[in-house]
Formats: sequence, structure tokens, C-alpha cells
Amino acid sequence: MDSQTASAQRTVRDAPTAATLKPNALGVLGILFFVLSGQAPLTGIAGAAPISVAIGNGSGTPAAYVVAGTVILLFSVGFVAMGRHVVDAGAFYTYIGTGLGRAAGAGSASVALFAYCVIQASMYGLYGSIVSGLVADHTGVDLAWWVYALATMAVVQALGAAGIEMGARILAVFVLAEFSILLVFALVTLLEGGGPEGLGVADSFSASAALQGAPGVAVMFAVASMFGFEATAIYGEEAKEPKKTVPRATYLSVIVVTVFFALTSWTLISAHGASQAPAAAGEALAAGDSAGFVFAPIADQFGGWVNDVLPILLATSLFAGVLTFHNSANRYLFSLGRDGQLPAGLCRLNTRHAPWVAGCTQTLIAAALVVPFALAGEDPVLTLFSWFSGLAVLAMMLLYLLTSVSVVVFFRRRRVDSRTWNTLVAPVLGALGIAGAIWLILANFTTLIGGEASTAVWLVLSVPVVMALGVLNERIRRRRAAPATV
Repeated sequence: MDSQTASAQRTVRDAPTAATLKPNALGVLGILFFVLSGQAPLTGIAGAAPISVAIGNGSGTPAAYVVAGTVILLFSVGFVAMGRHVVDAGAFYTYIGTGLGRAAGAGSASVALFAYCVIQASMYGLYGSIVSGLVADHTGVDLAWWVYALATMAVVQALGAAGIEMGARILAVFVLAEFSILLVFALVTLLEGGGPEGLGVADSFSASAALQGAPGVAVMFAVASMFGFEATAIYGEEAKEPKKTVPRATYLSVIVVTVFFALTSWTLISAHGASQAPAAAGEALAAGDSAGFVFAPIADQFGGWVNDVLPILLATSLFAGVLTFHNSANRYLFSLGRDGQLPAGLCRLNTRHAPWVAGCTQTLIAAALVVPFALAGEDPVLTLFSWFSGLAVLAMMLLYLLTSVSVVVFFRRRRVDSRTWNTLVAPVLGALGIAGAIWLILANFTTLIGGEASTAVWLVLSVPVVMALGVLNERIRRRRAAPATV
């Protein structure tokens, strides 16, 4: 059954009339910028790190990023190994479908599309809130957050339709800007020997530091911060020499992100002082300004102008993220249309080989997710951003787990790679680590979303419901197609 599935997928992709994305459009750095922008580094540091320091394992937060990065790196080994044999814009759903069968693949496709759409919608909530505040502060024009969110959807749609190269150039500028200021701060802090208590290497990276407080909460937020690295495979069809480019971009993105988050969080803690950082983070959270924990030491080092620049960089960081997830989601829609899971019209490309119908559809989905929160007058940060970002992380971790299992099954059935570490040991270790992360997320989901327990239950249940709908859609499609194959 698996070989038939793979053969059918190859037939669809290789058919002369099949729509194909623009080949040789992205190199390693182009894909890397898409991944990094999806992870919104400044947003992750300003949003997640203070929470981990305050209610997680305190000054041991950097160690949590190292643990999360190690788990993701183990997962990447099998992910990359399978990517050498399966290249498709559907990424996860194609990988899972090839290894575990059509039903699992169809269900995972729904979950992947769901995850990318809800994480993008969550970013629109935080983005709209930040931009609304910035415009009001600098011009006096006070418009609702959703006005900026909807206007930006139109801009994102236009950039997505302009082609993948245009998106890569825009993202490169934004990612370099937010990375630069944080890295310069980290390096200067290192060169100066740290803050009032020194660098505090043992305070942040020793085993005792890593296990203090609530390490599970810290690891959970660290894993959440790495959301989106798997997008390297989504751009496989558009990559230059995908069998080389995608593996390099995947490993590079995981390593860069792990080092970045560990280094930045460590130097921020050092700047506050390891013994004082948890209290400082707690005060920032209590004041409703978690970013203050990050911005204050940077402003102390570089000057007050930072307080004007960093909120703008935070907004551009979120813009880069919504553009990245727009591209990821519309490529999923494109791939599902091409493989017959969704209407074939989603395969239509414009003159720049961009999936414009899928892009329009994705933009409509984004509006459908955001508008109800606007109509209900909900706080875009406390509800839209908090609920949907936590939900997306849970959904994506499920896909990581299924992909790891699929990698093992695929290489046991099809002996196309004899490397035991790449095809068995690393994927199994990655799967165990990811299963542990899922357990932590479920155990602390109310904390992750910052909401009520009842809200957490409904959000968690939505993931298996979405997967079941994908499986049901596949069965209905197969039954309708059955008479034509007799």
C-alpha cells in the first residue's frame, strides 16, 4: 500500500500537466531566512523567555533551549534522511503518508494546514496590537488593532503572489535587523564579563540550574520558540539542488536558532544578575509588559533610543512571521490540490510561478480566524495570540512525532538507506524526546495559552478533531474515485 501511495504521488508530480513551483529559486540562505522569520526570534525572546525565567527554571532557562534544540536536532536527522527520497511542497503530510499510509497522511495534512493557519492568525493578533500602539504613540491616530491586521493581510497576499524570491529578500532585511541588535547585545555583554554577578555560566547551564524550579515549563516554551524549522522541506521544490540545499538549511536553522536563543537568554539573565532575573521577569509579567525584561538591559547598554527601535523591530519580526506562514500554508494548499485531496483549482500558478489561488484561499482563512475575535471585542494578545500560538505548537509537535515514526517505518520497509543512526537510532530518540515534549505541553497547556482550563480542553480537542476530518475527507474522496478505477 505504501509503495502504491508513493508511486501515485510521483505520478501526479511528474505528469506533464501537473503544476510545479518555480525550481532553483532558493539557496540555503534563502530557505534559512524563511525559517528564521517564521520563528520570529525577537518575538520569541521578548515573549517566551521572560515567562520561562519567571515561572520555569529561572536562570536555567538557557539550558532548556539547549535541551529543546537537541531533541529537534535528533528529529532532523531522520527528517533529512527521508527528505532525500521524498521532495514535495506538502512536506509533513507527504512524509507521513508515504510511511504510514494515505489515511495518516491525509489527517496530518489537515493538522499541518491548521497549525500554520492558526499560528499566523495568532501573530496577526499580537502584530495588530503592537502596530496600533506604535501608530497611536507616534501620530496620535488611534485605530483598532484589527484594522492593521486586515490591511497587512492584503500586503502579505501581494508579496506572496510576487514570487518566492521577493519574499526571501523582504524577510532577509527584517531577520537581519532583529538578529543584529540582539546578537550585538549578547556579544558586548560577553566581552564585558556579564552583569552584576558576572556571566554566571554555572547558574544557567549546570545540571542543577537546568532542573531547578519547573524545568518542564521552560522546556515547553523553548520547544514552542523553535516552531517552524521544518519549513525547509516545504521549499524543496523551489530549492537549488534540494537534496543538498534542504539538509544544509535544516541543520543550519536548528543550530542557529538553538545557539541564538540559548546565548541571548543567557546574556539577558546575566545582565539582570542570575539571582535577580526571576524576580525581574516576574515584575515585568505582573506589569503586563514581558518585553520590558528584554528591552531594559539592552537600553541600559545602548541608550534610550533602543526603547523606540525595539518595538518597531518587534512589529517587523511579526510581519516576517505572518509572511512566512502565509507561504507555508499556501504551499500546503497547493500540494493538496495537486494531489487530489482538495479542489484542483488550488494548483493554479501566476506568471511568477506563485500559487496565487492557494494564496488567496489562505488569506481568506486568516481573515476568518481573526475577524471573530475582532467582532467579539476580545483582547488580541490575551486571547487570539495566546490561545492560537499554544494550539499551533501542540498540533505541530504531533506532526513531529508522526513524522519520526513514519521515518522509521519507511526505511524498514524500503531499504534505500543503510545508515542505522540516520534511519533508526536518531529518529527513535527524537520521537521519545518529542513524546516527552507533548506530555509537558498537555500537562501545562493552561499555562501555555494563559487561559482557563475549559478553554484549554476545547483547544486541545480541536487537534484530533481536525485530524479526523482529514481522514474522513480522504475516505470520502477514495469512495467517489473507486467506480472510476474499476
